[in-house]
Amino acid sequence: MMKLAHIASSVQNIAKAIESVIKVDVTIVDNTLNRIAATGRYKNHIGEKVNRYSVFGYALEQGEGFIIENPRNHVACHRCENIKDCKEYAEVCCPIKVNDKTIGVIGLIAFEESQKKAIINNKTNLMEYLNRMADLIASKLLEREKTHRVKLLAKALETVLHSVDRGIIAVDKKGLIIHYNKKAAQLFKTKGNELYNEDIKALLGDFDLDNFIISSIPIKNREFSYKRNGHYFRGVFDANPILIGEKNLGFVFVFSNISEVLSVVNDIATRTMMTSFEHIIGNSDCLKKVKDQGRKAAESTSTVLIQGESGTGKELFARAIHFHSDRANKPFIPINCAAIPEQLLESELFGYEEGAFTGSRKGGKAGKFELAHGGTIFLDEIGDMQIHLQTKLLRVLQEYEIEKVGGKEFIPIDVRIIAATNKNLEKQVLEGAFRKDLFYRLNVIPLNIPPLRERVEDIGILVTHFLEKCNRKLNKNIYNIDDYALNLLMNYKWHGNVRELENTIEYAVNMCTVDKITYLDLPPRLRNGDIEIKKEKQDEIIPIKELEIREIKKAIDYFGDSKYAITKAAQSLGISRATLYRKLKEYEIK
Repeated sequence: MMKLAHIASSVQNIAKAIESVIKVDVTIVDNTLNRIAATGRYKNHIGEKVNRYSVFGYALEQGEGFIIENPRNHVACHRCENIKDCKEYAEVCCPIKVNDKTIGVIGLIAFEESQKKAIINNKTNLMEYLNRMADLIASKLLEREKTHRVKLLAKALETVLHSVDRGIIAVDKKGLIIHYNKKAAQLFKTKGNELYNEDIKALLGDFDLDNFIISSIPIKNREFSYKRNGHYFRGVFDANPILIGEKNLGFVFVFSNISEVLSVVNDIATRTMMTSFEHIIGNSDCLKKVKDQGRKAAESTSTVLIQGESGTGKELFARAIHFHSDRANKPFIPINCAAIPEQLLESELFGYEEGAFTGSRKGGKAGKFELAHGGTIFLDEIGDMQIHLQTKLLRVLQEYEIEKVGGKEFIPIDVRIIAATNKNLEKQVLEGAFRKDLFYRLNVIPLNIPPLRERVEDIGILVTHFLEKCNRKLNKNIYNIDDYALNLLMNYKWHGNVRELENTIEYAVNMCTVDKITYLDLPPRLRNGDIEIKKEKQDEIIPIKELEIREIKKAIDYFGDSKYAITKAAQSLGISRATLYRKLKEYEIK
């Protein structure tokens, strides 16, 4: 809120100026009737409150200027409490206004006849002069308020700049530093005003500042290295010109320590797919044994090599090991070495510098090892990695540092490696397809995941789990599977292991039209063969005719008396309806 008290010294100076011209005592009050300025008899009463029934109170109410030539007779004097004792010869009141709002009054008070004559002999010019003085006071107040708002805004902006968790440096057109925030001082480890007037080139390493100044094209995520007085860090920066209209006043650089940038990415990556050993479904002895080994591996920092057929859940084990370790709050970064073309895998793993190859991104790119800093990197299908990359990976395991594609320096990292493969690495080592020294570096803690066919007792539990999962996914309500269909699942070879079983259950849930999965809902590959029915050993050979009779009766009993029983029975037996009718007649089966 605008108050005359904020510019009291200026108001007092204007009051003195008016007195020197008019030769009459001056009092100036604000809109609360506080005496802000005064000369003559009231000079020693500055700061005191004027009576609200005085002419000043009247002037504030009316918002208009007036001259009192005969005190005690003017309408403004009628309510004055000192009307009988008034010793004034004449008075003038002129309101001070800002945006049509009266914020104060200039008052002239004549205590002598000569002062009265000075007032009434030139009334028009006097009021014009006082109006100008009132406007001057108003403009002074507006200027003060504007300056105050600018200062508040500047302070707010400064607070924002110092609150930003990135280093901000402003430079002039020559690249000399003119302002920076606290974060910038922390990043570059400077004290006091050490950075002021320094050339920004000293902070940017090999960056071509002259070309940037000429082009003034904004820059995003440019990597740089800073080293001074024993302090070293790698960072990224953005740079933008400061444009007012078409005039370039300088540039703003925004800096981040690359480890802090990666930390943000890591936080996001860490929040996804939390996995524990309890998420690995199964109660078979062989699976329990591997889970126990995994828990022990989680307590270590050594590399882990997980071997197992496709679909056995190698990544699930890797995630469980990570989230049970002391790196659980750090990133888990998986990468499939077989899914990425050989020429791209190196840059994906280790990153690349700007200009490292045709098509490389401006500013370069961080690799998966950098993203996994402090956490775990999971190298799936490690057996498909080419020999030259195996050599580079071996250096990471030995030296705990990486070199980007096209890079000139080694970057220290803290990463635990968990590798996995469905190939026989020992055989690949003998054939020369995999480095022996790398194999031993990876195979510190070996885990062998059993195939599903070796833990048949887990199939029922897995089927129940996948049914619940598919019901949620497909919005269905199928929670049972009949014994015959389950028996087929129990005796199938499962070359694709748990992944194949999950896909099979999803297929069956899609095909099923009732509330229970039957034989006919299973994929054709299960219905038509590739099944090893486990039977009790028999000492005698059973004739084909007896086998046919037994299986036909089983099919007829199973499908009952429904309309399509014969069709379903024929399908399950792998014969036509006509053949089934012929055999029913031949074997006299009802």
